[in-house]
Amino acid sequence: MNGNTTPEPPIDVVVWGENRHEQVQQKVRDIYPDGMHATIKEGIEENLGARARVRTVTLDDPEHGLTEELLAGTDVLVWWGHAAHGEVADEIVERVHRHVLAGMGLLVLHSGHWSKIFTKLMGTTCTLRWRSKDDRELVWTVDPTHPIARGIPHPFVIPAQEMYGEQFDVPAPDELVFLSTFTGGEVFRSGMTYRRGHGRIFYFSPGDQDYPVYHQEEVRKVISNGVEWAKSLRTERETPTLLRYDAEDFYNGHGYEGAMEN
Repeated sequence: MNGNTTPEPPIDVVVWGENRHEQVQQKVRDIYPDGMHATIKEGIEENLGARARVRTVTLDDPEHGLTEELLAGTDVLVWWGHAAHGEVADEIVERVHRHVLAGMGLLVLHSGHWSKIFTKLMGTTCTLRWRSKDDRELVWTVDPTHPIARGIPHPFVIPAQEMYGEQFDVPAPDELVFLSTFTGGEVFRSGMTYRRGHGRIFYFSPGDQDYPVYHQEEVRKVISNGVEWAKSLRTERETPTLLRYDAEDFYNGHGYEGAMEN
């Protein structure tokens, strides 16, 4: 609520799902009969209620569902991909990248660490070590004061999950919110925030397709908290722009026409 007691408009959320495992693997279809994207959507709606307006799109939709019109009206994009990163068209990646820099929030889940959009935003390989052997994962809260950690037990247990371990080749995060440990002794920075341009990014690793992780209450709560955190506080979406300012004129920048022109 603002000072005028007028309800804040709902957060416009789009859950992007690759939706390939669900089509070809019965085990995954049994866990997520409507697709992982649908289960993630349900978790956000369950936690945020009327504070969010959530829709889903998938890789096989025209333009992967990520049209200019849709992104322009999206406060936060949630991304799950794994087996078909290479099928995401480069022009769509450029479009998403531009909107993140201009202020759209982005949540990248699990194997989305290797998506074109995340590697482009990070500028590194985003590689890690992994093992899929029904590992128990303990998710420890590193920063209990962070809004994304609100209401999350310390630690919470994921009974069966794929192991992700260090080294995770990403830039040092702006904030480390969660750290995970596994049965083999591995550790992993499982919840991290970044800022790129005007956009906020949250990476959260739990969520392999072979396990019912997105049905788990704590995981759904973390994602929902991340959605609220990632929504920009800016009223307008605008990519940072290079402008020239005259002395003592702090407000009226002039467009850049090139080094030789100036």
